[in-house]
Amino acid sequence: MLTPVVDDDGAPFWEYAAQGELRVQACADPDCGELRFPPRPCCPHCHSFDSEWRRMSGKGRVWSYVIPHPPLLPDYAAQAPYNVIVVELADAPRIRLVGNLVSSPEAPLNSVAQERIRIGAKVQVVFTDGEDGESGTGLPRWVLERP
Repeated sequence: MLTPVVDDDGAPFWEYAAQGELRVQACADPDCGELRFPPRPCCPHCHSFDSEWRRMSGKGRVWSYVIPHPPLLPDYAAQAPYNVIVVELADAPRIRLVGNLVSSPEAPLNSVAQERIRIGAKVQVVFTDGEDGESGTGLPRWVLERP
């Protein structure tokens, strides 16, 4: 599995993900409070440099998706075809995260049949296990929300 390149602005996102939490950067100015993603040092709304990380419910909906053919990254070739989805967060509809729809946190990228993917489908975030086998120490992924 490929691992993300972590920069200073995004490091807290990955630290919270390692704890099994989906958090989004927010402006800490009391007159603003806007959520923002991707993380950045300055609020694009009020230009404050104060920020905090707010916990999200992890619920969202499929806003868009694609099935890449052929795979562009050799590490993913064995799992092709696989999906890449864009998730609109329920708590912050202007924020959209890119990930994969899987049947369970550790399932392969191609574990959900393409026919089951629908724009508007409700999803819930899950986190992969880390390399040491600890739960919730990896990448955020998405599973279909059960009714």
